[in-house]
Amino acid sequence: MKELYKDIPEYEGLYQVSNLGNVKSLPKFHDTIYGGYISKERILKTTNNPIHYKSVILRKDGFGERIAVHQLMAMAFLNYTRGNRKYSVDHIDNNKHNNLLSNLQVITQRENVSKDKKGGTSEYVGVCFHKRANKWVSSIRINGELNYLGLFQDEFEAHLTYQSNLSNLLNVA
Repeated sequence: MKELYKDIPEYEGLYQVSNLGNVKSLPKFHDTIYGGYISKERILKTTNNPIHYKSVILRKDGFGERIAVHQLMAMAFLNYTRGNRKYSVDHIDNNKHNNLLSNLQVITQRENVSKDKKGGTSEYVGVCFHKRANKWVSSIRINGELNYLGLFQDEFEAHLTYQSNLSNLLNVA
C-alpha cells in the first residue's frame, strides 16, 4: 500500500498524517536570539495516551496538545470533527494500535458502544434476562433516561424491539 500524506485540519502547513498512521512535522523556521534555523521534516514518535491509543503532541502558537493518531487520520481523511459527541472514530478490528486508514470508520457513539457487546446476560445490546419474571427485558437509554420496551419470551424478539426503537430514534434525529 502506498503511503499518502494529508494536512491535518487546524494544523495545515505544520503537520501531516498518512493513511498508514504516521504523523510528520513539516519544515518550519524557528526564530532564536542567534537568528534562527529551519527544522527538517520528521516523523513524530508516538506514545500511548492514558487509554492506550497511539498519540502525538502537536504544537501550535506556543501550545502543545496530545491527540490520538486515529483521530488525526479521521480528521484528514474521513471529514471527522473533534469535539462532536454524536460521532466517534472506531477501530473496525477493535485493535487500538491498528491505525491503518482501512481499519477506521466514523460511526455514532451509540453504534460504537453497541457494536462489540461483551458480558451481560444477553448477546444483544439493550436486552437482559429478568430472573424473577423468567423473561427477556428490552430497554433503551435516551439522554440518560431509561425507557422500558417490554418483557419477551424470546431473546431475539426483545432484540428486534430494541432495534426497531433505535431505528425510529435515528430517523427522527
